[in-house]
Amino acid sequence: MDLFELKREQLKLAPKVVLRDGFSTCKTIAGIDCVTIGHKILAGVVVCDASSFALLEKKTYLLNNPLPYQPGFEAYREMPAMIEAYNQLEQEPDIIIVRGAGIAHPRKLGIATHLGLALNKPTIGVAENLLAGRVEKGKIILDNEVVGFEIKTREHANPLYISPGHLMALGTVLNLIPKMIRYPHKMPEPLHLAHKMARQKVQEEQKLWVRHKSAGGL
Repeated sequence: MDLFELKREQLKLAPKVVLRDGFSTCKTIAGIDCVTIGHKILAGVVVCDASSFALLEKKTYLLNNPLPYQPGFEAYREMPAMIEAYNQLEQEPDIIIVRGAGIAHPRKLGIATHLGLALNKPTIGVAENLLAGRVEKGKIILDNEVVGFEIKTREHANPLYISPGHLMALGTVLNLIPKMIRYPHKMPEPLHLAHKMARQKVQEEQKLWVRHKSAGGL
């Protein structure tokens, strides 16, 4: 993995990001998350009704031999699996919530932003750690600009760091994400459902592997 070249690509893509809403209505919301299975990555995507968060559709994709993990370059490791899972959907969501940074990123191109550009879809990044900038009165400041927000979604839990990905205005991020929290979950509901579904799929894969290994040993 040539980090210098990847950094150059991020810096080249960042000016293409659009920080205004790229949707007129929001009837469906997707959540995308990745989990690790040994040396593989499983991406899970769910589509929910934007009002009730009823699950409408779910898909997964298992990626073999992903690139190694490097902080700030998660998109190059996880995005191929995310795109493959997303492309299986029968209905396109209006917006996508991604676990990871949006523009609150050292080069303003976190995984949510990169995915939004790749799919040309409105995205929001929701991260559990602050990758870049500083927090002042709930606002994430980077290069003297507001790039996102720190919010507390559950008592006694660490905050989340939310930021626009692509085709999403700052104000819309702050308006939408708190409305997606369903007690007692810390994460916005589409992300919670995506993570839960992905974990269940991982457990199924592990059980199949154990059965296959046991059968081979007979």
